[in-house]
Amino acid sequence: MNAVPAFVWLIALPFVGAPLAYFSRRRWVIFGIIGALWLIFGLQLLQPGSPNSLMGGVRLTLDGAGVLLAGLALTMGTLIGVYASAYLKHEAGRARDRHDALLLILIGALLGLGCATDLFNLWLWLELLSGSAWMLVAFHGNRPAALEATVKYVTQSMVGSALSLIGVALTLWQAGSLDLAQISTAGVSPLLLAAGGFFVIGMGVKAALVPLHTWLPDAHSQAPSGVSALLSGIVVEAALVALLRSLGALAGVSFSWGTLLIGCGCLNLIIGNLVALRQHEIKRMLAYSSVAQVGYMLIGFGITALSGDPSGAQGAFFHLITHALLKGLAFLAAGVMAVGLVRPLTLADLSGGAKRAPLAALALSVAVLGLGGLPPLAGFMSKWQIFVSGFAGSPGWVQAAVIFAALNSVLSLVYYAPVALALYRQGDLTTTGTASTMTAQPVGFSLPLLVMLLVSLLLGLVPGLMETITGEAGAVLGSLWAR
Repeated sequence: MNAVPAFVWLIALPFVGAPLAYFSRRRWVIFGIIGALWLIFGLQLLQPGSPNSLMGGVRLTLDGAGVLLAGLALTMGTLIGVYASAYLKHEAGRARDRHDALLLILIGALLGLGCATDLFNLWLWLELLSGSAWMLVAFHGNRPAALEATVKYVTQSMVGSALSLIGVALTLWQAGSLDLAQISTAGVSPLLLAAGGFFVIGMGVKAALVPLHTWLPDAHSQAPSGVSALLSGIVVEAALVALLRSLGALAGVSFSWGTLLIGCGCLNLIIGNLVALRQHEIKRMLAYSSVAQVGYMLIGFGITALSGDPSGAQGAFFHLITHALLKGLAFLAAGVMAVGLVRPLTLADLSGGAKRAPLAALALSVAVLGLGGLPPLAGFMSKWQIFVSGFAGSPGWVQAAVIFAALNSVLSLVYYAPVALALYRQGDLTTTGTASTMTAQPVGFSLPLLVMLLVSLLLGLVPGLMETITGEAGAVLGSLWAR
């Protein structure tokens, strides 16, 4: 197989397969397409250097950051596809077929975004990603709360899209190019500084930067649990990577983007954690905790933006992976716990949950404690990498920000720990019919939970497994800021 056609098919196949998955009404179609994507992706990894292709003047390159995003997109897409086969089993009409088609489009958009090398295509793929995401949030659009969440998501996302596009236009006007590598040589300009501001606000909406995050809790709480796992685990993070690539192209502007990123990270941490403390609905609590978790990534990426040292970005990318696994695991496990409920799952509903669904209870416990940074779980290991990079020759204020982040990790356990404790407390779930529904879990529930649980435990015990992947991804961003 020729490398160039294979590389093109890695991005094109999900869009070709989406209508097939919808109109065929066969579950094996989506898994066949995802399996083919895994095969193509594996072949690309065997190619020397970074696979790339030039199509109509548009260059696509699968660099270290793109490999990480692609691998995560395929992993999460596979697991969510399996989970949806059980979770959406009783949905009426073509709901499950629509879910499968949109899932493939979302995967394709993630793959395209990871390969984009110019601002316009970065913006275009991000818009396609956002569009498929909000259509998945609208899955239960016949419910007023779900419709309200979708409208809020769409409205804020479109405003962010318009602002980002203004940034793209300003960059083209000043630099005469949209190629990320060429923009970096454009020099200092007030227009480029303004463009960076538009990127921070516009893409910051999609990346859930405080105070632009208000769409996220409603979207999480109203979407199917698998969609919530995708939103929190990779959609928000992909938008963050798009923002970082855009700002990296403007690294030559006389403005400390690293300082801004670290400041935004601290704000995300404290606001996300304080609001999560007040939540009783599990999915809303997990949503606000995602806002806080983005804060750790912002601090890690900000450290690299300040110094050009890729270690901060490497730690942030590792945290991106562990957060995707742990938060995805938490949402999927919460979805199992909520089967049979006719209202949102609350902390009180988890009482005695370990008796009803032992695997889901174990998965949810490990997930929340890992997100809280309890050693030696994966969340602790990824945060530790960020903290170490922040103390290695950094200014005092950066070290203070790292200490602030560590204290916030302890604070998060105040709302994470009660979840784990409730699951193993004596008691029964409070909704009639829930216990019998959860007694025998289908494979579609058990398999994704088991895989994500084992992988997250393995990454906590052997964090070096991700060192090559996160190192190459961190080097990509480090090279942008070191220019």
